[in-house]
Amino acid sequence: MFDISNLAEQAVEKFIPHRQPMILISQLLSHSPDSLLTQTNISTSSPYFDASLNGVPNYVGIEYMAQSIAALAGVEAHLRDDIIRVGFLLGSRKLKMHIPTFKLGQNYQTRVTRLYQEESGLAVFDCQILHNQEVVAEANVNVFQPQDAQAYIAESTQ
Repeated sequence: MFDISNLAEQAVEKFIPHRQPMILISQLLSHSPDSLLTQTNISTSSPYFDASLNGVPNYVGIEYMAQSIAALAGVEAHLRDDIIRVGFLLGSRKLKMHIPTFKLGQNYQTRVTRLYQEESGLAVFDCQILHNQEVVAEANVNVFQPQDAQAYIAESTQ
């Protein structure tokens, strides 16, 4: 059985279908039913780091949210002793970026909470990115996680 008590000590890639260099979140911090808190540490080696901004542009925050949602799905898959499935970011509503840049040397926490999910795999999440407990970005994010991503893609291209 999967032990969730040491979640923060486990590698992010164990929970999401991404691989380096496209893993953007640094750590999973805590899980509760329908919710996950992750952390992203900004360094010069962070994907999308822009030296002219001395950080990562705020628009990358939507991917911090999406990868945190993927990580929640991964944690839930481990709890069910299931496989990690690919999901798709469909879009967002009420997206607000309160800062222009995720600054070098700073840590940001992303909280994702499932608001709604259909059996088809369509779901909506409330997402917030926090810095020192202050909300610096927020959105409702729509995602879709089919049971068989390859069959879904093949069907979509016909």
